[in-house]
Amino acid sequence: QVKLVESGGGLVQPGGSLRLSCAGSGFIISAYAIRWTRQVPGKERELVANIDPTGRRKDYGDSVKGRFTVSRDNRENTAFLQMNNLKPEDTAVYYCGVPLYNYWGQGTQVTVSA
Repeated sequence: QVKLVESGGGLVQPGGSLRLSCAGSGFIISAYAIRWTRQVPGKERELVANIDPTGRRKDYGDSVKGRFTVSRDNRENTAFLQMNNLKPEDTAVYYCGVPLYNYWGQGTQVTVSA
């Protein structure tokens, strides 16, 4: 069964950090670009970051540039999103996906609050 599973979300204070993981199973993620997005109820899904299959090409949404870093370990069939200097407006459900097939995980909640 093809699956993407996000983990690592939680509650963090403003200025804190979290590292999200995106584990693939049932397929080899190294062949595909991975995208991270986030969504707040009532709002459109927002691009957070893209990473190409090799891990060399990355791009970020404007609101997270300089604070978030996307990476991948193809040997572990996993992608990561390191989030630093978190702000309350980063609160959302974070999803990883394979945009080529519009395939997404179930999401992980990130809440930034004092």
